[in-house]
Amino acid sequence: MKMDLNAIIEQMETGDQDAALVALQTYNKEKNQCFTFSKEEESDRERLGELVLGFLNKELQPSCQLACLETTRILSRDKHCVNPFITRSAMATLARYAGIMVHTDTPAPSQPEDGQGEEQGGESQETAKGVTEVVKEAPPPSENPDLEVIVEALKSICNILLHNETGQVVAAELQLMKGVAERLKQSHDPTWNHEVRFFDLRLTFLLTALRVDVRAQLAQELHGISILGNQLDATLGLCWPDTLETSRVGSEGVPPEDLPPLSRQQTERAMEILKTLFNITFDTARRKVDEEDAAEYRHLGAILRHCLMSHADGEERTEEFHSHTVNLLGNLPLPCLDVLLLPKVQQGSIEYMGVNMDAVNMLLEFMEKRLDRGNKLKETLLPSLNLLTESARIHRETRKFLRSKVLPPLRDVKNRPEVGNALRNKLVRLMTHIDTDVKNCAAEFLFVLCKESVSRFIKYTGYGNAAGLLAARGLLRGGRDSGIYSEDEDSETEEYREAKAHINPVTGVVEEEQPNPMEGMTEEQKEYEAMKLVNMFDKLSRNNVIQPMQLGMDGKMREINPEDLHKLTHNPAAQPENPPQPDSEDEAQ
Repeated sequence: MKMDLNAIIEQMETGDQDAALVALQTYNKEKNQCFTFSKEEESDRERLGELVLGFLNKELQPSCQLACLETTRILSRDKHCVNPFITRSAMATLARYAGIMVHTDTPAPSQPEDGQGEEQGGESQETAKGVTEVVKEAPPPSENPDLEVIVEALKSICNILLHNETGQVVAAELQLMKGVAERLKQSHDPTWNHEVRFFDLRLTFLLTALRVDVRAQLAQELHGISILGNQLDATLGLCWPDTLETSRVGSEGVPPEDLPPLSRQQTERAMEILKTLFNITFDTARRKVDEEDAAEYRHLGAILRHCLMSHADGEERTEEFHSHTVNLLGNLPLPCLDVLLLPKVQQGSIEYMGVNMDAVNMLLEFMEKRLDRGNKLKETLLPSLNLLTESARIHRETRKFLRSKVLPPLRDVKNRPEVGNALRNKLVRLMTHIDTDVKNCAAEFLFVLCKESVSRFIKYTGYGNAAGLLAARGLLRGGRDSGIYSEDEDSETEEYREAKAHINPVTGVVEEEQPNPMEGMTEEQKEYEAMKLVNMFDKLSRNNVIQPMQLGMDGKMREINPEDLHKLTHNPAAQPENPPQPDSEDEAQ
């Protein structure tokens, strides 16, 4: 039976629970899947929201509680009608039903962030006092909590946070993060079902994504890395047969890649945890951490390795799960990434130099899959490519394994480095990508695999492709950057040695001999053509079409000014000599 919104409001205004229950159940059934709302009924929906909140502040029978909260969830989907729900008293009421209200006096309201006006967020002292009373009088949590009521209240709060900044401010002031954290600590408590756990985690994610102060509070004051790490451990059903080595309970000794896929519910919760951990750790990769923090991050890294090697229900969901895992791995302090190499080599493992390379190989495959897709490379490819670059820079075994896969001994000297379907060819093509971040990241990865040796880098990519990175580093004169790397064995193949003298360093391949365009010209003709070229460059330069450059003593390009041109024209002998720096393949480091 369809009921008019005004008729529902009339039933609510009577104050009778039974009449309200029937009216709300009808409305909820009709609007359960409604996510777009008409502008004409905005004021009526706001009025209904006020009436529902009035009921929620009374003693209600359980069915009426649930109906009121379902209506709140539906109404809070409309960002234009959330005003009744963003007051301190309303948020406190919803938090009480969600079981996350901190039972202390509410602090004085702080100023809203981002210049939120008083009209939307400000309230009277009487309201604040009312909240304090509500909090003090809130009944203790039931021994058998109504999980449906908790879930509906959590969903409503999540909707409010998504749509309204004032709601976000009030949630922070009411310390909702503390309340959620208390329940998150109960990671093995069978009281809480999947939906309660999931929306606890979704609320935590939203709070940390939208509020910098809450992000810091969870990370530091509430020890969020430990809490969420334990949640992830419990969600995946892990046990620890050895320090920093994981397995699934009941499947000890079975490699993660051979385990059955994670259930949909496990994957959903795990991804919310991974996203939230990303929010509270994104600034840790480059800063130094003490021993206690390092131990915590390495413990988390071991769980992330398990995530990386696990599968979800379906290929698409597995890739999404791995994507969140890779993003978070990129936030870990670099020295803690050694946990990826710690598991013992088992039958079926990929072994290199006595080390288990399963996780690194999985990262490489994940990166290549994103590269082949070619869609939104900056967002999809760079996290995994950056992670591999930093892992290779800091761990010798990882670098040598990746080099064997990406830059194997060079045999093909007939095709340009960017031509072909090998991983090296794909990455070299990225070195001239239109997006600067993508271009730089691909070049940096290959440069690190070459131990930051200019001659080796040019050998695998060609000088033309390498010039951008070398110019940025001041290495156009050759040499080696400041990285510290172990000595490698000579990697030149017989094919490369034979062709080496004939390889064009700019293109990186052996090219057919081209006829000399000046053959048969007299000296006067050559001079005429040279001056003609100079005049063309001069004209382009004067019209600001091009900017002539020269290589400075620091190995970087700089503009040629008129004084430089005069010197070059009238006194060629005054040009500085540029002796190449020693940079052989066998140079000791």
